[in-house]
Amino acid sequence: MWLKLYQGVFYLIQPVIWLRLLLRARLTPAYRKRWSERYGFCKKKITPGGLVIHSVSVGETVAATPFVKALRQAYPSLPITMTTMTPTGSERILSELGSQVDHVYLPYDLPCAIHRFLDTLNPKLFIILETELWPTLITLLYQRKIPLIIANARLSAHSAAGYKKIAPFMKSLLERLTLVAVQNEEDGKRFIELGLKPSQMVVTGSIKFDIHLTPELKMKAVNLRKQWAPDRLIWIASSTHTGEEILLLEAQRQLLQKHPDLLLILVPRHQERFSKVVSLVKKSHFNYIKRSSGHVPSSQDQVIIGDTMGELMLLYGIADLAFVGGSLVNHGGHNPLEPAAHAVPIIMGPYTFNFKDICTKLVLAQGLIQIADVASLVKRVDLWLIDQNCRHQYGRNAIKVVHENQGALKCLLSLLKPYLAPPTRDP
Repeated sequence: MWLKLYQGVFYLIQPVIWLRLLLRARLTPAYRKRWSERYGFCKKKITPGGLVIHSVSVGETVAATPFVKALRQAYPSLPITMTTMTPTGSERILSELGSQVDHVYLPYDLPCAIHRFLDTLNPKLFIILETELWPTLITLLYQRKIPLIIANARLSAHSAAGYKKIAPFMKSLLERLTLVAVQNEEDGKRFIELGLKPSQMVVTGSIKFDIHLTPELKMKAVNLRKQWAPDRLIWIASSTHTGEEILLLEAQRQLLQKHPDLLLILVPRHQERFSKVVSLVKKSHFNYIKRSSGHVPSSQDQVIIGDTMGELMLLYGIADLAFVGGSLVNHGGHNPLEPAAHAVPIIMGPYTFNFKDICTKLVLAQGLIQIADVASLVKRVDLWLIDQNCRHQYGRNAIKVVHENQGALKCLLSLLKPYLAPPTRDP
């Protein structure tokens, strides 16, 4: 009954979804394209009979990249189709993996669209990264006897509380999953409380720890730092959301009083907000350049706006310290392991529930400091700018956490062997 009701409502709200796509397309024209894929029309775009990996957006796609490359090495003849829901996620797949995978949008969770999608792909295994629980997709994969694995799964207390309101429905869905590879015991306990059987779950850790910086990226970062600011200190505020930029610009204004040469790299999370952030910086009367301009900052520039896609790891590599956004506003924070991989010390706000386990590890190891407001942010940045030894020690602690927690990728690949190993030939 719950499934039929859900599907009926999803059909009824399709005009609202179309309107939302058109509204978002005003800022990001890519939302106006490839609508047919969102309804399962993807013939001639994919190779059937392989593996499907779904990463909803950019964050999951970044984590999926080393995973996919390891799969390509282990199973070179295996067709891999990657799906996402957003144009930014799509762009990241194409830029990072290119011809190594096929790529389409995951269709909306409608029976007709999912049937059409699965008829075309006929995958031997379906993997969803993080925790995207689409009822129709889960049900139809189960009916077709296609294994479904939720990999790198996490379930916050907030999400679990919401799911408990429809506990019988959630229990029936979770029973149809083949395996859930959770990031930690706490997440696993929440899944089991919702109805997942212990035999369906394994704790692997987070594949987000399995970050490996290429020599090319490191060298590019060194060269860019020499080009941009060889004699200036730089802090980066990344993956920022509405309401955060104004706070960060106020912090920069206060910091410039003591550190007049300080350079801030401000990187909004979403592409469609780039122009709004440019306007905000301009209204705040900062001297600025946009990264997309290709210009080198002058000694008078105080802010660089990171308005390009796929360069965040490079920009972390040239920073002396990093604030990771989505955490001064109640969004839950973004991935602090990316600056940690560069041995960059990290600051985050009070809202880090999206990465609770990772942030706890970094805080305990003194690789990350959580602050409450602009005043405490300014105080911490000022301290690290003055005390180079302290700043570097926090950076070393951060990268140590990354190295000590790697191995989830290897564990996950081992779990997939029974589903991807070549069939045994009869003697």
